[in-house]
Amino acid sequence: MTATVAVLQRAIVHRTKGSTHGPITRLMSPGDLGELLKPFIFLDIFSLNASRGKSNFGMHPHSGIATVTFMTKGEVAYEDSTGAAGVLLAGGVEWMRAGNGVWHDATLANESSMQGFQLWVALPPSLENAPALSVYLAPSEVPQSGPVRVLLGRYGNAQSLIETPSDMNYLAVNLKDGERWRYTPPSGHTVAWLAVNAGRLDTGGLINAGELAVFEESEQSIDFVAQGECSFVMGSAVKHPNELVTGYYSVHTSRAALAKGETEIQRIGERLRQEGRLS
Repeated sequence: MTATVAVLQRAIVHRTKGSTHGPITRLMSPGDLGELLKPFIFLDIFSLNASRGKSNFGMHPHSGIATVTFMTKGEVAYEDSTGAAGVLLAGGVEWMRAGNGVWHDATLANESSMQGFQLWVALPPSLENAPALSVYLAPSEVPQSGPVRVLLGRYGNAQSLIETPSDMNYLAVNLKDGERWRYTPPSGHTVAWLAVNAGRLDTGGLINAGELAVFEESEQSIDFVAQGECSFVMGSAVKHPNELVTGYYSVHTSRAALAKGETEIQRIGERLRQEGRLS
C-alpha cells in the first residue's frame, strides 16, 4: 500500500482587481491592503501612451517611504530633486528612498508607450526622516536566478544591488505555459502577495492579469503553475511593526515624523518653483 502525502497550499485570503483611473490601476494603498501587507503599502500598475495624450506623471513629492518603479515595457526619462536624471529602460528599476522629502517625475522617453509597476515600501523610524537617496539600475544590473529577476532582496544565488531598509524580497517572475515554480520564503517572511502583469497563474486558485492576491500570514512555501505565458511580481517580508500615519503623498510612523517630512517637501517645492522646474 502506497502512502499518500497531502501537500498543503498556502491559502489566498484576499484578491482584488483594484480601481482604475485613466492609465493607472491602484491595487493596494496604505488605507486598505497596505495594513495587511506592510512594509508593502501601495502598488500601482501603470500604462502611459503618448498617442492617447498622457505622457508623464508630473513632478510630485513623497516622504517617509521608498518608491520602487519596475519597467515592464518602454523607456522613461526620470528626474528628481536629488539631482539625478536619465533614462530608465524596460527591465530597469528605480529605487527612490524619499526619507525626509523628495520630488520626482517620469516622462515617456519616446513616442511609444510605457508599462510597469510602482510599489511603496514603508520605512523604519531610523530612515523615515533621513536624507533622500535615489538608485537607478539598468536591466543588466538586475540579477536573475532561473525565471526570477530580483528587484529587492535575494533569491537563489542572486541578490539585488539595492540595500533594503528591512528584510524583504520583491521579485519579477516569468513562466512559460505549464511551467511550475515554488517560492520558499526566507525565515520570518510571513507577509506575501503577488500581482499578475500578463497571462494567468494557478496557485490554489486562478489569478488573472491585472489582479493582486494576498496570501495568509505564514512561512509556508507557495506553488505556482502558469496558464499560458505568464509574468508577475511578488513580494514577501518580515511584517513592518509600526503604525502607518498617512499624508497625501507620504507615509510615516508618527504624526511628528509626518509633519517634519511635509515641512521639507514644502521647502523643496519652493526651491523647485524658484528654479522654474515646478509650476
